[in-house]
Amino acid sequence: MFKHAFFLLLMNVLIIATLGITLTVLRQFGINLPIGNNHMGLFIFCLFWGMGGSFVNLMMSKWMAKKMMGVEILTTNGRGSQLVQKVHQYARKAGLEKMPEVGIYESPEVNAFATGPSRNNSLVAVSTGLLSRMSDDEVDGVIAHEVAHIANGDMVTMTLIQGVMNAFVMFAARIVAGIINNAMKDEDGRGGLGWVAHMGVVFVLDILFGLLAMPVVAGFSRWREYRADSGGSRLAGKEKMIAALESLKSTIDRVDTSQKSFASMKISNKKSISELFSTHPSLDKRIKALRGGPAIS
Repeated sequence: MFKHAFFLLLMNVLIIATLGITLTVLRQFGINLPIGNNHMGLFIFCLFWGMGGSFVNLMMSKWMAKKMMGVEILTTNGRGSQLVQKVHQYARKAGLEKMPEVGIYESPEVNAFATGPSRNNSLVAVSTGLLSRMSDDEVDGVIAHEVAHIANGDMVTMTLIQGVMNAFVMFAARIVAGIINNAMKDEDGRGGLGWVAHMGVVFVLDILFGLLAMPVVAGFSRWREYRADSGGSRLAGKEKMIAALESLKSTIDRVDTSQKSFASMKISNKKSISELFSTHPSLDKRIKALRGGPAIS
């Protein structure tokens, strides 16, 4: 879960930077898209492209998860049929019209995640490490949490907020690049960055502002986790949800953190000084919220 979310955020930054460079190259070759010369026209165009990059990321999310994690899709009649039935049981209880795909992947880490472009096109995947180390009740809590993510439409809402942030990133990068370009011109308006240097500055600023926007998106992601915990509690019962989180605390050392770019496809993570960039609240905070204490992201 943790690995998945951070990977998608990083992919989004790269997609936006690539889209921005494409736009700059098109304009240099005389292909001027209708954004106008005013700031409002530029922002509207950035909003269109920013949303586009975010939705491309969303549409690829399930495919990427299967490929990157080596997920094996299960059926109701073969290996893991009980897991499939359990996911579908909670999905029906949550009011989903189309059942999620259910998968398993080989890994000693204790992990699970939900992904997909919509409520009706989703995937719940569980690691072999989680299944071997958790009790049935704890697995129920984890699965209910993931199904709650799907029922809440979290993949789409995350895409929308990411799209808005993308628009601000693209807009700010081009405004700042324009300011730098104008500052380098002489009194007669000659000089400036030149189109190659300008393209490079825009690319760097897209990445820089994209990274600065990540804490905002991560903060929204943490709020989603509290909501999914609450939804999981309603589907499977509060005690099962708390038992799952308590179990995760005891297995935190079995979460693979060697691949930082996948840090968001984790169901739990170790405490870090970079909590602003964390897509999930600490397990202690999540347990406290379920028990009735104030949840602070």
